[in-house]
Amino acid sequence: MDSKKLLLIYNPNAGRGVIKRSLSDIVEFLCRDGYEVSIYATGKAGDAGGIVAKQGEDYDRIICCGGDGTLNEVTGGIMSLDKRPLCGYIPAGTVNDFAHSFNLPQDIIEAVKTAVNGENYSSDIGDINGKYFDYIAAFGAFTEVSYETPQASKNILGKLAYFFEGVRKLSSIKNYKVKVTIDDEIFEEEVIYGMITNSFSVGGFLSLFDDEVALDDGKLEAFFIKAPRKFGDYQVIINALLSGDVDCGLFHYRHITGMTIECDEPLRWTIDGDFGGEYRMSEIRVHERAVTFVRGASV
Repeated sequence: MDSKKLLLIYNPNAGRGVIKRSLSDIVEFLCRDGYEVSIYATGKAGDAGGIVAKQGEDYDRIICCGGDGTLNEVTGGIMSLDKRPLCGYIPAGTVNDFAHSFNLPQDIIEAVKTAVNGENYSSDIGDINGKYFDYIAAFGAFTEVSYETPQASKNILGKLAYFFEGVRKLSSIKNYKVKVTIDDEIFEEEVIYGMITNSFSVGGFLSLFDDEVALDDGKLEAFFIKAPRKFGDYQVIINALLSGDVDCGLFHYRHITGMTIECDEPLRWTIDGDFGGEYRMSEIRVHERAVTFVRGASV
């Protein structure tokens, strides 16, 4: 019987370096489970996607250890393959929105067990101008916080690092005049924030979605916050965000299979927590059930 081949990709700088301290235990468990394990440590941005694109078809399963940005790279590599291996994820980042949606344990060894023995689940993958995203592409208020917050602050403060950096940037919130096309619908609006998601959680805090959200239905969720016109609008927005009221009059919320967003100035996008480029014209589409991840039970 041929041994099962597994590629273990880990980011030694993710989170508080927990993967490095647990690496021996991880490999020992995988070997006991019958896998022939190859290990790859990322050194810089692009490494994870590059190794998957180059060698991914040689493996039955890939396990990614790191934050959501590392997983995004792995997903991009898998999307480039004709023969796509299963993908497990050991979350070791600061927020780990993907882990929330896929019910992945926070304990490292329990997450390894799930990555090997969990439930296979073919998930939709988003695409903005040819760049893939697992769970979110966003622009506007606070979106730069995730990739501009220093790694040292993330390691020490965790989610609070994002909060403090976000508060520091409150005075810089600006309006964007966008033209949005969804099928035959077109609307033009000044907004302070826009996001397209395939997730049940955003930023580790926000769950602003309705009961129709699914991760494998061939649809993404588009959400925009209109620019406040008076001071009281800010409180309305905050209250609606806290209560999960997607029908708030200052929001646009749609289930989409594709859309375009046009703006006179380049929109700076965050993709799965990292900088994702600047575009005046953004074309978003969904690749239905494109990557098979391994998730925890009872999602």
